[in-house]
Amino acid sequence: MSDHFVFNEKTVSQRPAIDLLKNAGYTYLSAEECSALRGNSFNVLLKPILKVQLEKLNSFEYGGEKRSFSEANILRAVEELDEPLTDGLIKTSEKIYDALMLGKSYAEQTKDGTIKSFNLRYVDWENPENNVFHVTEEFAVESWDRLHNARPDIVLFVNGIPFGVIECKTPYIPLEQAIEQTVRNQGSNYVPQLYKFTQILMVVNMSGAQYGTCGTGKKFWSVWKEQDGAFLSAALEKCVAGRTPTEQDGAILSLFSKERLLELTQFFVLYDANVKKICRYQQYFAVKEIIRTIHQNDVRGNRQSGVIWHTQGSGKSLTMVMLSKYILMKLAGRPRIVVVTDRKELDRQIVQTFAHTRLKPARATSGKHLIALINSDAVDVVMSVINKFNTVEVSGLKNYSRDIFVLVDESHRSNYGAMAAKMRSVFPNACYIGFTGTPLMKSEKNTMAKFGKLIHKYTIADGVADHAIVPLIYEGRFVEQSVDEENIDLWFEQTTKDLTKEQRADLANKWSSIRRLTSTDARIRRIALDIDRHFCEAVKDTGFKAMLACNYKKDAIRYLNCFEQMGDLKCAVVISAPDVREGQEDVDESTDDVVIAFWQKMMKEYGDADTYEETLKEQFRHGEIDILIVCSKLLTGFDAPLTQVLYIDKELKEHGLLQALARTNGLYDVKDFGCLIDYRGLLKKLDDAMEIYGGAGLENFDSEDIKGVVVDVMASISRVREAHSQMLDVFSGIDKEDEEAVQRSLEDGEKRENFYELLCAFGRSLRVVVNSEQVIQAMPRKELEKLKADFIRFSKTRRAVRVRYCDAVDNREYERLKQGLLDRHMRVAGLKQITPPVDILDESGMEEQLEELGSAAAKAAAIRSHLAKSIKQHYDENPAYYENFSKKIKNALDLYKAQVITESEYLLKMREIMEEYRKGVTDIKYPENIKGNLHAQAFFGVVAAILDSVIDMGQNFDLIGEISLKIAEIIETHNAVDWQTNTAIHNKIAQAIDDLFYYYEKEGKLKLDFETIDKIIENVKTVALRRF
Repeated sequence: MSDHFVFNEKTVSQRPAIDLLKNAGYTYLSAEECSALRGNSFNVLLKPILKVQLEKLNSFEYGGEKRSFSEANILRAVEELDEPLTDGLIKTSEKIYDALMLGKSYAEQTKDGTIKSFNLRYVDWENPENNVFHVTEEFAVESWDRLHNARPDIVLFVNGIPFGVIECKTPYIPLEQAIEQTVRNQGSNYVPQLYKFTQILMVVNMSGAQYGTCGTGKKFWSVWKEQDGAFLSAALEKCVAGRTPTEQDGAILSLFSKERLLELTQFFVLYDANVKKICRYQQYFAVKEIIRTIHQNDVRGNRQSGVIWHTQGSGKSLTMVMLSKYILMKLAGRPRIVVVTDRKELDRQIVQTFAHTRLKPARATSGKHLIALINSDAVDVVMSVINKFNTVEVSGLKNYSRDIFVLVDESHRSNYGAMAAKMRSVFPNACYIGFTGTPLMKSEKNTMAKFGKLIHKYTIADGVADHAIVPLIYEGRFVEQSVDEENIDLWFEQTTKDLTKEQRADLANKWSSIRRLTSTDARIRRIALDIDRHFCEAVKDTGFKAMLACNYKKDAIRYLNCFEQMGDLKCAVVISAPDVREGQEDVDESTDDVVIAFWQKMMKEYGDADTYEETLKEQFRHGEIDILIVCSKLLTGFDAPLTQVLYIDKELKEHGLLQALARTNGLYDVKDFGCLIDYRGLLKKLDDAMEIYGGAGLENFDSEDIKGVVVDVMASISRVREAHSQMLDVFSGIDKEDEEAVQRSLEDGEKRENFYELLCAFGRSLRVVVNSEQVIQAMPRKELEKLKADFIRFSKTRRAVRVRYCDAVDNREYERLKQGLLDRHMRVAGLKQITPPVDILDESGMEEQLEELGSAAAKAAAIRSHLAKSIKQHYDENPAYYENFSKKIKNALDLYKAQVITESEYLLKMREIMEEYRKGVTDIKYPENIKGNLHAQAFFGVVAAILDSVIDMGQNFDLIGEISLKIAEIIETHNAVDWQTNTAIHNKIAQAIDDLFYYYEKEGKLKLDFETIDKIIENVKTVALRRF
């Protein structure tokens, strides 16, 4: 390392990444070379390279003659790949992905003169070496309005098409910031025209990396853990020389090695319900391991079968889709996929997942239909519930192919029963791949040899560590016991002792109302009240939802009646028909009058059982229902990421318990954990780390396999302490009692965003603590009060700096936290909801916000921030005018920083500038002939700025005014309804301005070179787009 080494993102991350990719076989293009290939900064395709590659990769054969595509069709193919964004980013991205996968068809004239269509491909997927790979850095891209331009650090191209983007950071900057930057850059106001082509996006620093694809939300970015050690060792040895490999090196080579990039794009990217998804590492390596396994034979000479254990919530259904895609596209012959589930709702869910792929799936609606599908060549993937194999077996139909692949979902339930035997009798030589989301029990591991080997596993602990699922916090509440009416008031007094007088009165009213219900089951009423109170205080304001699992359909209806009587929550019950048992141990409720009456009411309202269930499921998924009450139905195979809490009043054990717990562990934005409230005392702790539990049959699993399944609520104490410390670390080295010093330390925008994020994380952790009676009793009171006080204090700081630095406001998460913490638990006066920044021209609104700030410096800084924001928004409307104000602001700030003026004088100067800005007072001198014409004045600023170094402005002052007036007239003439997006009108404007300067040259008044005229035209169009 030289003495002049500078430690920044370019030296420690960007340059090493570029060198690594060059060594991996990418050809480096400088920013200047890239710019020349692009034509302008809005375009992102390297069209000359793409054109050459299309000519190289494509030809067609007809009548024994091989011919090249015409020049016209090659150019059309280049242009047509650049799909307009009219349908939004993801839909457009999908159209481009289709073109990359399938190519496009173009008509060509054959040797005999007839016109035939032939397919033209953009990428040679089978022979990676036939494609060209380039890498560039500092890839400047203009937004449509030039106000939200972006400059990604590294862009990777395949055949001139941008396939990958990498953002580089130093180890001291959280990767979350780079993710937010990448997500922001995909917004419609920024540069979506780049990201519509991309397949893999990555953020890196020396110590780590995360990746996603186009449209991936910040919560869903993943880590990649390379499981092919030989591949990575060889790649690092080839590409890293003279230094120690870093985490960044491993991540980049794992995803962007040329063959791996093409493989991931071809087989492991898919579109699921208008969401573009790329595989997580466990999905990729599971598929690769399955492919290796099925190329081996078992003792009978058939393909080797086996089991995949990937914990629930880690994307099992999508792994099935990716595997199917790989098998159907890569295996020789006529492979067929059969997907088997044991429940109708799982069958429906997997059908929906496959429906969004390019495979041809079909769902068997009956046993007879299943027979027809098996015999048909029209579908690639057949999906069926396992019981439909009854009909097939009776029919005597057998298919002896060894190229049938049967994917069995939740295989721990369906593998070993009589139905499975019937399925195997229909496909005696098939390859069976079982998928399970729960660990295999000890007894199942012993019998698994009959089904096949364990091919790949991804445990609960793996999922939590990778942030693929959220951890589950467990809290046992009161358990099953006899409850008599005489002692109920004693219980009420005990559970409400910490409430205020008003809260106790409110709760007492609710309690007295539900006691009037006809049911004699006091226990259900008691739990309902506890759930109502917990949900309202801990969950309702967050936007998340809950499920309540109970033993009997009648209990579910009783709970619904309780919640409806209290009136705080919108709840619904989803059960099966009275004569249908949902679980093996369910009792017969077919003659229960309460259940029959409820079912008849539902059928009258919804028409049939499927519509009833699907309607309520969709309402719950979309947040329209607070608590969904179920028995066994929907405790497996039902994904609703908004679910954060599972209230358990049901005997659950073994797989059933683990599957039910997984209803709450799905990822969702700002969801840090799932919560399990147990009213049955199902679990007991088995170790001091509060990680391994027993009870409910969990002892039948190996402890390593269920490690991390739940964490005791008491562990939230250490979590809130850590979140509190991380937030305070933002102000390290600063006197935290000096509010002015604290606010000044947040002048840097990235540091402010970090503070906002950490404050919300602290608030989320604190919410768990203040809503758990166990934690409140265990935590020192003084410490808890300190945590609350700091949340209040820094919430006020947050409000002040939002105003001071004119930040945009996203109140969604913070306001929910404020309502749940400050409003319910802390009773803070004077902390208002943060409103969006007011416009600098709104005098009363601006003064109101300034009044909330304390010091003169804070007020001056707020004026400066608001002015700077307004100037940035309007700059292109009249660059010279707004630049004049920018200079005034800078001069005042420089004087203050140099301590030439005091805080009060600084505030006075900023107020003077603000008043001038509002009144449009400027130091700029304009020619007499354009005074009062604001459009002409704006164009004068543009033209004068360019010509200042070319001509004598003093002698030509009035002439430039005259030219500006004529330019304004040209724009006015062409100001049609759609002129901003109409390239034909743009060309006419350019031609008219060019003719104008030709006229002045012919008159001998002004002669300019073509480059200067082109520059004026471009700048005039930019200003015109903002003004007209």
